[in-house]
Amino acid sequence: MSKLEAPACESEGQREISGKVRDRNNPVCRAVGQDTNMAEAPPEAPKVSKRAAEKEAKKAAARAAKAAAAKSAPAANTAAAPSKPTEPVDPFKQGWLKGVYSEKSIPGEEVHTRFPPEPNGYLHIGHAKAITVNFGFARSYGGVCNLRFDDTNPSKEEEKYFTSIQEMVRWLGFEPARITHSSDEFDKLYELAEALVQKGKAYVCHCTPDEVKRGRGQLGGGEFGERKACAHWSRSVEENLEEFRGMRDGKYKPGEAVLRMKQYLATKPEEYEVHEDDSTEIKQRKERLKAAADNPALWDCAAYRVTKNNHHHRTGDKWRIYPTYEFTHCICDALEGITHSLCTVEFETLRPAYNWLLEELDMKDRGSDAKGPMQREYGRLNVEGTILSKRRIAMLVEGCTVGGESKDIADEVDDLRLAEEGEPEPEAPSEAAKAVTTASGTVKKTIPPAVSGWDDPRLFTLVALRRRGVPPGALKKFVLDLGVTKANANTMTHILDASIRTYLERSVPRLMIVLDPIKVTFTNLPEDYSEPRTVPFDPKDKEKGTHTIPFTRTIYIDQDDFRETDDPDFFRLAPGKSVGLLYVDHPIRCTSFTKDPTTGRVVSVEAEYGSHLPPGKARIHWVGGGSSSGESTSSSSSSPVQASVRIFNPLFKTSKPNELDWKTGGYASDLNPHSLVTYPNALIENGWDFVRTNAPWPKEEGEAREGGADESSVRFQGLRTGFFALDKEGCTDGEGKVVLNRIVSLKEDTGKKG
Repeated sequence: MSKLEAPACESEGQREISGKVRDRNNPVCRAVGQDTNMAEAPPEAPKVSKRAAEKEAKKAAARAAKAAAAKSAPAANTAAAPSKPTEPVDPFKQGWLKGVYSEKSIPGEEVHTRFPPEPNGYLHIGHAKAITVNFGFARSYGGVCNLRFDDTNPSKEEEKYFTSIQEMVRWLGFEPARITHSSDEFDKLYELAEALVQKGKAYVCHCTPDEVKRGRGQLGGGEFGERKACAHWSRSVEENLEEFRGMRDGKYKPGEAVLRMKQYLATKPEEYEVHEDDSTEIKQRKERLKAAADNPALWDCAAYRVTKNNHHHRTGDKWRIYPTYEFTHCICDALEGITHSLCTVEFETLRPAYNWLLEELDMKDRGSDAKGPMQREYGRLNVEGTILSKRRIAMLVEGCTVGGESKDIADEVDDLRLAEEGEPEPEAPSEAAKAVTTASGTVKKTIPPAVSGWDDPRLFTLVALRRRGVPPGALKKFVLDLGVTKANANTMTHILDASIRTYLERSVPRLMIVLDPIKVTFTNLPEDYSEPRTVPFDPKDKEKGTHTIPFTRTIYIDQDDFRETDDPDFFRLAPGKSVGLLYVDHPIRCTSFTKDPTTGRVVSVEAEYGSHLPPGKARIHWVGGGSSSGESTSSSSSSPVQASVRIFNPLFKTSKPNELDWKTGGYASDLNPHSLVTYPNALIENGWDFVRTNAPWPKEEGEAREGGADESSVRFQGLRTGFFALDKEGCTDGEGKVVLNRIVSLKEDTGKKG
């Protein structure tokens, strides 16, 4: 059994059976927690004072007089003016994004943005916002966007990440103007670093991480002292240049030398102390100096460091030192001609350092965004209930060994960025969790993988969401409906699901699928009975067309639509009870049923069909089980299609998995044993062949691939069941059994009974 397989569901209640999807307003824009199934009570009429009533009566009389005067006046032109077509609202030309564009006075076609991921992992749903904002902003104003790989940490970069990131950008419907790499500019970056040293604005520091912290006033135990520069700060330009070249030539090991930018760490309080006789200009300058001196992002950040594993996938062994993010990012923006450097709010405190370096290198005018790139920050996308940390996802994918005094391997890297290589990767797990006692007596626990890979549909990586069948357009709409502002967009997984559901409702065809089939035989019909039924792919969209399905002597219905014992509140099939079938003229009634003596499950039902039966109170879906004398417009075969269907539920029992114990492996006890339920014997009606051949559904840029559509773009709504997509595995065996993933469930209809 593969990691993505689970025991088949064998009892009622282990699966969700949903009713008809109800039309709703946009779920993303709705307030979180609002119960949309409850009708809103009309508001009480407000109490009005006598004086207020008199004022309102006078206003009403004035309005009536004005209306009467207008009616008696001769009309200059009684012809109604033709109404203008309403143009769709462009979210990039509204609100905060419009303001960002307005801050830099350039023509729209000159707008140049970039999406700069690190190629050290798979992108997740948060990156969908970054991609949409950067590419969408440029597209909206007629500009272009680069895809730049920030490949300055060679020990953690792999080719598979480069490939996957490009695929995800294109899957979301965007095409980079250029694909660049920070490593393209390594020679230029080194040249500029030397220029900074020669200008007296950089120095080589040999302090340990503890010494650096103390120099920044971090004494430990919550105490803070005076900030002060280290002994290396006052080195001469010549000495710093010699030391920096020594770093380049392999003189130092990792951690023994760092090139630091000479910013504001050594600034003394007396330098920005304001005096009464200071002019307004001097006071403003001192205020700016104080703000800079108080910003940790300007406390002499690292520009270059010596790395442990210095082999680079593109430059080989040429470099023993690599530039930091703080040094590389802004310079690459300037070299590429980026006009708007859009990033998330955690980089707002780094903006002064971004501007400082460009100003020192004459790539930007001081205090102005007219020349060079302009950095602005928008709020992150946070989806509660998701694990987005690369380290924690690695624990779920690969398993891990935890215990003793080991760090939480999902902890953030050291703020000093001096030990990028120092945090251990998860150890290889065994197939089953086990405890290991080390020589020192420390007990360590090995936890096996919880998911099948980075594209397991229970995760929220983009490759996982694509495999689950989520359309790229649904993700982009979700991001933009939440809005792009300075504030973080905090939402929950059920809001995401509701948004996806609304998006799919009108964009994919509908089929009937039976997840857990029971065979139903109509004893009052002849053996060869077959009645072709013409069925729309979408009753509300005739353009999707129709197809023909056979109603035969034998059909299949779902286990959940049958009960052995009738109940007044159960409106589906039961002994002696009638029920309607979707797209069939007459009702059916159960006359008897047969059970498997081993499992006790109902395996077949005998029933009758005809106009003589009383109408049922509900209609259920079904799949025909035999050949049709009529020809199907979608398939040459009228037999049902066999399928293995995977239903995905939350991976954790809690809605806040990030608050679990990830240090000692406590998270494993909260894993949901029912996060994956498989129905191995599902049946799909024969319209499936047409849906598969004519994918993608919906028709979106980014999903059509050379040689045919991506498997996950084969989507449909299973009536009364959910939304489904074809899995990348296609078939489970040589018999051609289709493998489907449920994208999202249908919204349960509160009016449905039984």
